[in-house]
Amino acid sequence: MATLPEHIVSRASDLSDCCAHLESCSVIGFDTEFIGENTYHPRLCLVQVATPERLYLIDPLSLDNLDPFWQIVAHPDRVAVVHAGREEVRMCRLFSGRAPENVFDLQVAAGLLGAGYPAGHGALVHHFLRVRLSKGETLTDWARRPLTKQQLRYAYDDVRYLLPIYNKITRKLGDLGRAPWVVEEHSGLIQKWLAEDPDREPWRKLRGLGGMDGRQLATVRELYAWRDARAEKLNRPARFLLRDDLIIELARRLPTAERDISVVRGVSKNDVPALLDVIARGMETPPERHPEPEGREHDPPQVASITALMQSALATFCAGNRLTPALVATASDIKALVRSALEGTPLPDSCALASGWRAEFVLPVLRDVLAGRRALRVADINKAMPLELVESPVAPDQGLAGGSMPTAVTG
Repeated sequence: MATLPEHIVSRASDLSDCCAHLESCSVIGFDTEFIGENTYHPRLCLVQVATPERLYLIDPLSLDNLDPFWQIVAHPDRVAVVHAGREEVRMCRLFSGRAPENVFDLQVAAGLLGAGYPAGHGALVHHFLRVRLSKGETLTDWARRPLTKQQLRYAYDDVRYLLPIYNKITRKLGDLGRAPWVVEEHSGLIQKWLAEDPDREPWRKLRGLGGMDGRQLATVRELYAWRDARAEKLNRPARFLLRDDLIIELARRLPTAERDISVVRGVSKNDVPALLDVIARGMETPPERHPEPEGREHDPPQVASITALMQSALATFCAGNRLTPALVATASDIKALVRSALEGTPLPDSCALASGWRAEFVLPVLRDVLAGRRALRVADINKAMPLELVESPVAPDQGLAGGSMPTAVTG
């Protein structure tokens, strides 16, 4: 692999030259180094960029405006190659107002080739290029200047191999006819990265919501929104302003006076008046606007054992088709499939198996296993993957739900 020229971009003229070169490239790779422990928005400390001809380290601590760079990254005619690029996508939107429109995440694409998911950067470099990387600067302070020689080497190496891996992966995906799968995956990922989980309000991730009534849950929602807005305004981590467990405690107590809050350790006295107003809004929420409690799952006893069997079937199928099970479906997805078979209902839209390439390529096989048309057996106990899927000797009408399976949702 050719040694590429390395450039440090710390002046406006350097950035202008860098962007002029990047604009001539249809594919670029980039990575970022940031510190996120003490602020709401991560503090960007370094941007590493790779093209087929050059490597760049862009120093945002020495430059006032990186907008020209972010506009290049976001352009739909340019492929932006990343590894585990959630933060890179978020930063692009934060600094430019829009997300990259043509992202290629090596971690995701490698999973579509059976190379593991989620695989670390070093693991992918070794898998595809047989190069071993040193990860000695993982916990380094990227805000300190000047950067050491070790930091510079680490930073360059983080993007040095992105495009060579991209070239290998795209060829392999093309050979397997899976290039459209990557486009589908990246479209869904960007939406998820930017919107978190659109099907689940973020406050529902808090622990301790069990047993709360509608008014208490409405108060949790108000407290969470207040904390998040204030943290963004002050650019402080949300947990520094009000811990998760304190949100739950205040919502359970529903205090109406300062003395009621004063008994709760960890609440700042300066925040008490504002917290009382927020809690009052939650308590005054009309019943029709109360959040619905998340019900506990009460599955028939066979769901757990069938789900375990189906996970083994998925792993066996993926091993024979160069796929990574963790990327194809989660345990929740498999359980949703089992429930739909038992209840005779379509798969919910939230299940990954319900649409796209998974519904076309994977779902029919899993449905065959559920219906008894395929069976899982031990083929060779000495192999790393000892199981295989075979045509079942059992008549189809003896399978789960009498072999009558609901139609796959493909919308």
